[in-house]
Amino acid sequence: MKKGTFIAGPCVIESAELLDTVAARLLEINDKLGTDIIFKASFDKANRTSIRSFRGPGLEKGLQMLADIKSKYGLRLLTDIHESWQAEPVGQVVDVLQIPAFLCRQTDMLVAAARTGKVVNIKKAQFLSGLDMRYPVEKALDSGAQEVWLTERGNIYGYNNLVVDFRNIADMLDIVPTVIMDCTHSVQRPGGADGKTGGDRRFVPAMAMAAKAFGANGWFFEVHPTPDQGLSDAANMLELDKLEGTIEKLL
Repeated sequence: MKKGTFIAGPCVIESAELLDTVAARLLEINDKLGTDIIFKASFDKANRTSIRSFRGPGLEKGLQMLADIKSKYGLRLLTDIHESWQAEPVGQVVDVLQIPAFLCRQTDMLVAAARTGKVVNIKKAQFLSGLDMRYPVEKALDSGAQEVWLTERGNIYGYNNLVVDFRNIADMLDIVPTVIMDCTHSVQRPGGADGKTGGDRRFVPAMAMAAKAFGANGWFFEVHPTPDQGLSDAANMLELDKLEGTIEKLL
């Protein structure tokens, strides 16, 4: 019996050591809880608030590091792309291609991701409703995608904050069978920390449980062993040692 879709990992690839630490812990949780957590990390954070912010190792090195994780731990992989040409090389390594929220209407990206034959996870834009997501899904399906997921991550109205309308989950379940709650990005305060994105990780478990109440069947957690020292999304990443307990409550 499927226990739901779980995605977890650090916001950005900081080092091989960090990836190993997180992957080993995910494997332990999978063995204990019977889950199949998908490992997530970004090779590039292309939309950081400041030009001085850390972006990651880049495509070539990042994909090699992700491939190493798959080889060593047998975990499925998810990462995001930011330009359509990246879909083909990324699709050779990962199992799920993610379309970032700000880019979810970019037709060329959706078409390129769909043509890889991999699962396409489209994050709902901060400026769209759940119902609006039928059109990005249509673009992907019409381009050959076999499986499309949608992810809720809140709406933005300016003023460095996000608001989650959980009704979007029910609306998106009318479009696709798998709807994921991004429990960590939804507690961001975009650009609200002196040139960086702030946030409040204490709300992450509650976001997960509220999403379940509205029918979500997948959950996305950015995790880090020492999140306050993380190089991206430090304020909203969940502590790695709290992931198992959070998933256990969802199960």
